[in-house]
Formats: sequence, C-alpha cells, structure tokens
Amino acid sequence: MVQEIIFSVLAVVLVGAALGVITVRNPVHAALFLVLAFVTSAGLWLLLEAEFLSIVLVLVYVGAVMVLFLFVVMMLDINTATLRQGFIHYAPIGALVALVMAGEIGYVVWTQKLGVTFGTPVAHGADYSNTRELGNLIYTVYAYPFEIAAVILLVGIVAAIALTLRRREGTRSQDPAKQVRATAEGRVRMVSMPSEGAKRQGRQP
Repeated sequence: MVQEIIFSVLAVVLVGAALGVITVRNPVHAALFLVLAFVTSAGLWLLLEAEFLSIVLVLVYVGAVMVLFLFVVMMLDINTATLRQGFIHYAPIGALVALVMAGEIGYVVWTQKLGVTFGTPVAHGADYSNTRELGNLIYTVYAYPFEIAAVILLVGIVAAIALTLRRREGTRSQDPAKQVRATAEGRVRMVSMPSEGAKRQGRQP
C-alpha cells in the first residue's frame, strides 16, 4: 500500500515535470523541470529495486549533463524566438511520436489489466547484487545491442567534433595537420637587430 502511494506521487510529479519541460518558455526553467523529471524517475527505479540505475541517473544526468546544459544555456543567452520558428513545422512529427509512445504505454497497461504479465518480480535476499546481474545481462544476452549503442554514441561524438571544426568566417580555427608538421626551426626565428647604444652612436654627428 505504501509503495503504491509513493509510486502514484512520483508518477504525478514526473508527468507534471515532463509537461513543464515542453510548455515553459524559459530554457533554464525547462532544464530545471527536466532535472525534476530525472530525480522522480530515479525514485521510480528505486521502487523497482534498480538502485544502480537510479544512482547512475542522478549522478550522470542530473549531476553532470544537466548542470553543463544549464551553464551553456545561461552563458550563451540563446534567443528563444529563433528556436520557436520551426515549432509549427515539426509539430506534426512530434505529435506522431507522442501518439506512438502513448499507444505503447496504453498497450502495456491494457495487457496488465487483462491478466497478461511480462514477468513478476522475484524477491531476493540481502546479498543480491542487481549491478552484477545487470552486467551479466549486458555482456551476455544484450551484448550486440550494447555494442551497437556504443557505436552509435561514438558516431555522435565524431559528428559533434566534425561540426565544431567547420570553417566559418570571422572565427579562428586550428589546423591539426599544420600543428603536427611544426618544427623548432619553423617556430623560432632569430632576428639580428642593433642595440640601443649602437643606434644612439649612429645618430650622433
């Protein structure tokens, strides 16, 4: 009974925070609502006895990614008017994705009500480690999906680096190839100049 009450409260807060992310106009407030959504999601994972995933969600996303996002948004002073120009253009795609996700959630809830279960949680002892079980599943049953996800993330990192190295007018950029070919003789040039005393003597009649 207590778990159901906690789940209901966290679920309501999570849905409200998710709505706040997409409805508020200030990007800083949207990021703060997303932090709240991550924290409540971590609480739901705690109820599912997934302590490791809950801690990772708080440490990685709330403690690192979202803090970095907040600093970037607050330092760049993004013009929200230009960001909203393409909202109407991409609204049908967003609505379609939202309907698909809502249909999937409704299907799961409907099948649970009909008595079709996807596996009931098993009670474990105090020495049970869900982190070890997670590692066993990732590197045995889900080894190939895990590797594919890693490759996709690597491609995303390379693409982000490539976008930052684009040549744009008015910005300074570095050429790694020239930096690698640099030598000590090319970096330092010896110039012979007369001293101040010689200059003064040359000025005297």
